[in-house]
Amino acid sequence: MSDVFFRLKSEREKLKLNQAEFGAIGGVARNAQSHYESGKRLPDAGYLSAIADAGADVQYILTGIQSRALETDGLSADERALLDNYRRCSNANKGHIEAVSAAFSQQLKNKSEI
Repeated sequence: MSDVFFRLKSEREKLKLNQAEFGAIGGVARNAQSHYESGKRLPDAGYLSAIADAGADVQYILTGIQSRALETDGLSADERALLDNYRRCSNANKGHIEAVSAAFSQQLKNKSEI
């Protein structure tokens, strides 16, 4: 079970967040985040769902099996990098990326209709 706490910290660090920032995403204080990472407390489902929305791989945290590895099979290195960058963004920035992507897609669609 101690691997779970190590993997939780690893996911937080991968997202380049400190304990206070990551805890806030999960709806807990820095102190609670520290307790999760040290094994003193277990996070609840609401916390896990929130950090998953922020890009943490909860399957990996709980089982040690990375879910993203399955999702990126068949993608080029550029596509994997783009997807990884997107997953590291805040929800607000993900919205910006989605808007730009939709605009480019619409622009290409309009050109093909001409």
